[in-house]
Amino acid sequence: MTDGPADARVAVLGLGEAGAEIARDLFAAGADVRGYDPVADAPAGVDVRRDERDAVRDADLVLSVNSSHDALPALEAALGALRPGTVWADLNTASPGVKQQLAARLDGRDVAVADVALMAPVPGKGLRTPMVVSGPGAERCAAALRTWGAAVDVLDGPPGAAISRKLLRSVFYKGLAAAVVEALEGARAAGVEDWLRENIAAELAGFDERTLDRLVDGTHRHARRRADEMAAAAGQLRELGVEPRVAAAAHDLLTALLQAPVTR
Repeated sequence: MTDGPADARVAVLGLGEAGAEIARDLFAAGADVRGYDPVADAPAGVDVRRDERDAVRDADLVLSVNSSHDALPALEAALGALRPGTVWADLNTASPGVKQQLAARLDGRDVAVADVALMAPVPGKGLRTPMVVSGPGAERCAAALRTWGAAVDVLDGPPGAAISRKLLRSVFYKGLAAAVVEALEGARAAGVEDWLRENIAAELAGFDERTLDRLVDGTHRHARRRADEMAAAAGQLRELGVEPRVAAAAHDLLTALLQAPVTR
C-alpha cells in the first residue's frame, strides 16, 4: 500500500451479510470505503462502484468477501485495474489451494496477497471478528485493519496457511454441530430429546485436554467395538425415520481405522 494505514482506501468486493457489516464498520471507523456487489445494496457511507475494476482502481487495500466459488473470478475481474502496491486480501472460506492460486495469478505484479481467515461468524461482530492472516501482504493488511479496530493475528506462512487453520478447526466444529443435530433429531423421534440435550450439555461442559486425549486414544483402541456400536446407532436412526449421515460416516471412519490404522 502506498499510503499509511490511516489513509488507506479500501475496496470491499461482496456486500452480502459479512461484507456489508465489515464495510459498515470500516466507514464508521473513518476509513475511505468503496464497494461493489452485483446484487446486494451497499451500507450507508460506502462509495458504490459499477464493477470490480471500478472498485479497485483507486484502492490500496482490497477485501474480497464473496464466496469460495467467487474468490478467483473476483480477482480475474479486477486484475487489470489493480494499482502497484495494492494488497489483495481474500477473506473467503476457500481451500488453501485456491489461496495459492490467487498468489500465483498475481506473481510478477506488485500486488501482495493476504490470506485472511475469519475465525468466528461475522454477523454481530463485523470488523471485530477475530482474524488470522498469512501471506506476503499479511503485515500490511493487518496494520491497516488494526488501525480501524480489528483484532488480527499475523501467521508466518504463505497464502493458505491462515485458512488451513480455520478449515481444520471447522472439521471439528461443524462436524460436532452436525452430530448434535442428527442425534437430537433421533432423540426427538424417540421421545427423549430433553434427556439427550442435558446429557450433551453436561458432556461438553466437562471437556478438557485430557478428554481430547481419551477420545483419540479410545477411538483407535476400541475401533472394532465402536464401529459395531455406530452400525447399531445408524440402524436405530433409520427405524426412527432419521437418515444417519453422521452416524454412518463415523462407522465408516472406525471401519477404516481397523483396515489401515492411523500412524500417530
